[in-house]
Amino acid sequence: MKKIVLTGGPGAGKTVICAAIAAAHPDKFVHVPESATQIYNQLGSRWDRMDVAGQRHAQRLIYQNQIAQEERYANDNPGKTLLLDRGTIDGSAYWPDGPEAYWRDLGKKITDELNRYDAVIFLETAATLGIYDGHLSNSVRFEAPEAAIESGKKLRQLWAGHPRIHSVAASTDMAEKIEAVTSILETIGR
Repeated sequence: MKKIVLTGGPGAGKTVICAAIAAAHPDKFVHVPESATQIYNQLGSRWDRMDVAGQRHAQRLIYQNQIAQEERYANDNPGKTLLLDRGTIDGSAYWPDGPEAYWRDLGKKITDELNRYDAVIFLETAATLGIYDGHLSNSVRFEAPEAAIESGKKLRQLWAGHPRIHSVAASTDMAEKIEAVTSILETIGR
């Protein structure tokens, strides 16, 4: 069972691309939804509306939910590749005390977490092109365009230690971006 993470700052197209590829190739791929959106919806809040203790609590829940989802989707979809809308590393970008404190708090090592995944596809946010939709496509999103770009840069650095990381530039054409990711997936599958 392969696990491939699509990551990147808000507005990168992760959810749309995972869903589109899984729908086009249901015999090969299954889309594992973004854990953060689920948790913030369950909590009825957003990151920017929480105090630091609340932010830490939310990130712990996101990590736990991510692990549980990966296991559940793998068990329910034998033989299919999991397309993950973010991975466990992403939470460290949003930990209020920084990535190193995140791993200490969870009692985990980033190297072990990187090894959970077979490949990573980093998607550049549309904010770099000035076409970021902010909270319109995700009600728990809070970043301004500049912050979305910075989040993307931070995520790129955090995932840089993975031996099989691929990048897809921002595009005004989502179909083009989906095709670029599909092409990478074909290469990974060989």
